[in-house]
Amino acid sequence: MKRTLASQIIASHSTDPVKEGAICRVSVDFAFVNDITAPPAIDAMAAMGRSRVFDRKRCAIIPDHFTPNKDIASAEQAKKSRIFASEQKMLYWEVGRAGIEHAMLPEKGYILPGDIVLGADSHTCTGGAMGAFSTGMGSTDLAGAWATGETWLMVPPTVRIDFRGSISRHITGKDLILAVLREISVQGARYMALEFGGDALASMSMDHRFTVANMAVEAGGKAGLFVPDETTLAYAEARASRPFTARYPDEGCEYAKRVEIDVEKLTPLVAAPHSPDNVRPASTFGDTEIQQVFIGSCTNGRLEDMAAAASVLEGKKVHPSVRCIVIPASYEVYNACLEKGYIRTFTEAGAAVCTPTCGPCLGGHMGILAEGERCVSTSNRNFVGRMGHPKSEVYLASPVTAAWSAVKGHIADPAQEEA
Repeated sequence: MKRTLASQIIASHSTDPVKEGAICRVSVDFAFVNDITAPPAIDAMAAMGRSRVFDRKRCAIIPDHFTPNKDIASAEQAKKSRIFASEQKMLYWEVGRAGIEHAMLPEKGYILPGDIVLGADSHTCTGGAMGAFSTGMGSTDLAGAWATGETWLMVPPTVRIDFRGSISRHITGKDLILAVLREISVQGARYMALEFGGDALASMSMDHRFTVANMAVEAGGKAGLFVPDETTLAYAEARASRPFTARYPDEGCEYAKRVEIDVEKLTPLVAAPHSPDNVRPASTFGDTEIQQVFIGSCTNGRLEDMAAAASVLEGKKVHPSVRCIVIPASYEVYNACLEKGYIRTFTEAGAAVCTPTCGPCLGGHMGILAEGERCVSTSNRNFVGRMGHPKSEVYLASPVTAAWSAVKGHIADPAQEEA
């Protein structure tokens, strides 16, 4: 039987017959939660009568959503997480040493090619950039994995996405995944795996791949996996915390659907409210005025994202009617930004730079929107009320588009600004 990448990984972790639609018992390589999803996972594990996680080096808590704690409730959540992690002697990173879970875990080599990774957060699919089956689930299911080192997965059908052609300097990973969403919609891969390939990958860095994989769930995907190549393996080998075995799809395997994206025809894209698939060229938004720009999140808070934004803001000023908030996704990224002078570029342009955290992405803190305000955000969702007031609006874009919009005071098209 010829297998897709998702099926190959599941088969390598299970003794059950693996075929599309089958529910298989699989071993888990890594399982993690954040400060919001940890407390219910802790309670669920106690209710199961389990006192120890299956492997303290493969289970983690990363406080990132409401940290630094914004109120008493978030402080209590973090406290409960901290105490449990200490008792278990499991992996835990405190504020000032952590960062956004989906950025720092691959950086530190905990998500690796061929892995099955579970996270109590929907954007766990980010790890698929590593060629891992990395998927989100609820806290109770995550607690079961903590307790046993196993879970059940239904073998998903796979949609194959091939990116073709040469990527121009104005096009980023964000534009690529917005193009996919425009093509297949937010329902187009519901409980399916997205498998990314194509000749355009040869020039696509890991930072851009993480962005693409991050938003697989916005298409309804259970996982979004890149077929490992030299770029993947070099990144993994330099960071791996343990041995790994990369997996690959079989030649001639069957896909539920195949989609080709001609990247040479793409222009910078923006997703308008209130859906990630409401995608149009940035050039069509005219003079849509904005009040805020957010550059960061698990989608676009990596070093190349910061570099792209800094290259736009260098020697310029944020528009007087706009507040621009920049949040590097991890301390590795933050420190690199310091060394390269990006932090100074941001602050001299009039942007606020904050400590690594999810912040305004989920309407948490550090940039909540008021009624009637519009924000160009490099994050992943633009649902009603996602970043604040239900009558605010969020437009999803790349760091390049976001930075130009911050300067112009309205949604801008980088291709036109840099022509």
